[in-house]
Amino acid sequence: MFGFVAKPETGPDGAVNLMVWHCTIPGKAGTDWEGGFFPLTMHFSEDYPSKPPKCKFPQGFFHPNVYPSGTVCLSILNEDYGWRPAITVKQILVGIQDLLDTPNPADPAQTDGYHLFIQDPVEYKKRVKLQSKQYPPNV
Repeated sequence: MFGFVAKPETGPDGAVNLMVWHCTIPGKAGTDWEGGFFPLTMHFSEDYPSKPPKCKFPQGFFHPNVYPSGTVCLSILNEDYGWRPAITVKQILVGIQDLLDTPNPADPAQTDGYHLFIQDPVEYKKRVKLQSKQYPPNV
């Protein structure tokens, strides 16, 4: 689990908010995502674990399965489809890490990422590598 971070939000007063977690997902070694450490926020509802947390990258994150708002589109995060209350935060983070390098073209969430992934793989890889450089590790 090297490089992964998941911790509840702490307010200016030191109070911990267990409903919002700040996470980091490292790009997998040997992929175009390698070297990037991607910030992700998990928002838990009062209905958790009956309902999955909403997981968001920064707005405008480039990936076929990430909405322009940054919300991740992944089956295990869909309460009507793949979500089960037994799924852990660790499993969600690893699932999203896997999704980065293996997008699901059957479930596109953004036009740019989807079209490049399907029609121009070379340009797609360039955009991914460029984005990975924008999220260096926090030293």
